[in-house]
This record gives sequence, structure tokens and C-alpha cells, in this order.
Amino acid sequence: MTHHELCIQRCFDLASLAAGGVTPNPKVGAVLTYRDKIIGEGYHQFPGGPHAEVNAINSLKDKELLSKCSLYVSLEPCNNFGKTPPCVDSILKYKIPKVFISIIDANPSTMGKSIKKLKAAGVVVELNILKEKGKKITQGFFSSIEKNRPYIILKYAQSANKKIGIKGEQLWISNPMTKRLTHKWRSEINAIIVGSNTLKIDNPQLNNRLYFGKSPVKLLLKRNGQIPSDTAALLTAGKTIIISEPNATIVKIPNVKQWFIPFDEALLTNILHNLKKEGLNSLLVEGGTTLINSFIQQNLWDEARIFTSKKTINHPKSIAAPSPEGMLMATHQIGDNSLSVIENLDQ
Repeated sequence: MTHHELCIQRCFDLASLAAGGVTPNPKVGAVLTYRDKIIGEGYHQFPGGPHAEVNAINSLKDKELLSKCSLYVSLEPCNNFGKTPPCVDSILKYKIPKVFISIIDANPSTMGKSIKKLKAAGVVVELNILKEKGKKITQGFFSSIEKNRPYIILKYAQSANKKIGIKGEQLWISNPMTKRLTHKWRSEINAIIVGSNTLKIDNPQLNNRLYFGKSPVKLLLKRNGQIPSDTAALLTAGKTIIISEPNATIVKIPNVKQWFIPFDEALLTNILHNLKKEGLNSLLVEGGTTLINSFIQQNLWDEARIFTSKKTINHPKSIAAPSPEGMLMATHQIGDNSLSVIENLDQ
């Protein structure tokens, strides 16, 4: 890596510390260098709080050095007044002479405007450093703007002969290490969804218990709204949303919201629309075959994370695993399971 790429990579590392905690804002990291050494850094830590660039500037005690520093940031600095002043104004206030940016902001209120403002003031600006990685870090933010829906990840485990389970029975295919990794993913996304069959058979908690950080909002598909009080997802901390037909039983449980949506061909689209309105820009689909296949058939997915065991399932009631078609981006061996990451290029 070049020096610039290393500094931008550090911005990505910092941005990742926010996990899913800044939604609907993007995760952003920033570093300040002086004579090619990092002397200040920061990231956007919570909605409404100081942005990455401001935190990086505030981390530096000697503000007089700023006029001799270079600023590296994973996303174009903002140009609009929101809950905080524009970051581009802070850059100009301290006369930072050089700014290196991974990607241009997709938000129309900023998109390229900060860059023009910086250049007009004589600041040297360099763009598109590790651009693809930069977009990956902010994938939920970009998906919400460009696709008008959350970034969608399909996740499931299958046997060596591509079976996801046995009808009517609870069956664990993944191992303790992959389970912990799944909880890490839960800490990074905004919402998680399962169908009624998964609720009935597995009764999952759907929270993050095995990794630090927050738990996602839990979405439970229950057509008639009649959900047992001992449903594990209702007993764990965090917000829960039950999705039911318009004429379903009204659920009256503390910290549980209910969406009434027709269970027709537009169900998934309407769910995604509601998620965007709630400011939730990433979704992990952990449901069974029926739900996952519905997302695949409607081409409403961006990434699939598939654990494959060395075990086989040979049973007359075995269930075939989904089969999303896309580009294999990565494979990892995790104990006796392998992880395949597939990206949907048909978007």
C-alpha cells in the first residue's frame, strides 16, 4: 500500500468502530498527519454527535499544527447544517492545506459540493483512494440513497449436500465459532428478520449475546399477530417489530411495535420501505428457506453469507438450501465450517 492508502485504511478501521451505531448517518473515520505521521484521529461515534473530521481536529492539542497537516477521511466532508455545523467549514477554519478522500458523498446535499468549496479555497484535494473499500464501509448509507432500501444480507447454514434443515425439527449446522461471528454481524447491522416457521421451530432470541456492541431491531413475521408470550425474541432487550396482516390480532406488549402490512407480492418491498422510514439502513435475513428464497426471487438482496458444514443431512424431510446466484467474493475456513460470501451483481 502507498502512504495515502495506509492512511485511508486507518480511516476505515476507525469508521468500523461505530458498527451500526450511527444510523441513519454513514460510518466515517478521519486522521490527521504531520510529516507523514498520524498525529490525530477520530470517527463519528453517535447520531447528532461531532463528525469524524471534527473529532480528529479536537484530538490535536496544538491547533497551530493544523495549517501544516494533511487530513484523510473515508467520506467526503459534509457541506450542510444538520445537528452539527458543516465539516468543510472546520477544515477551512483551521486552514488544513491538503485533504485526501476515499469516496464522494452520495447525499445530494453534499455530493461534490464540499470538494468544490475546498478547491475554491486553494485546498489540495485528492479523491477515490481505495474507493471500493470506502463504499463497502458505508454500504447501508449508499443503499438507502441509491436503491431506496436497506443493504440486505442473507445468512444461513447448510450441510455439505446443501440441505438447510429437516422440516418441523430444530437442527444446528453451524459451530460455536460461526455462531459468535454471526453475533458480531448482528452488532453491525440495524435490523434482523425471521419468518413464522423459524419463530415456531427455533424460537431464536435474535440479539447479540456473544460480541460487544448493540443488538439489532428484531422483525418477526406473524401473519395473524398471535405470538406466544414466551417467544424468546420478545424476552430479550431491544426493540421488536411484529409484522402482521391488517386484520390481525393487535399485539399489546411493552417495547413491541406492530406493522400492519398485506401479505401479498409487495410485502417485502413494503417492509423495506418502512425500514427506510425508521432510519434503518441494513437488514440481516436469518429466516428459513421460504423467507430467504422470497428475497432472492424478488432480487432484493446484496450479499449472501453462507456457512457450509462437512456434515450431510440424509432425511426424507430434509429441506433444500437456497441458492443465490452471484459473484463469490471470499471464502474462509472456520473450524469445520466454511464461509462463502456472495455478492449480487444483478442490481
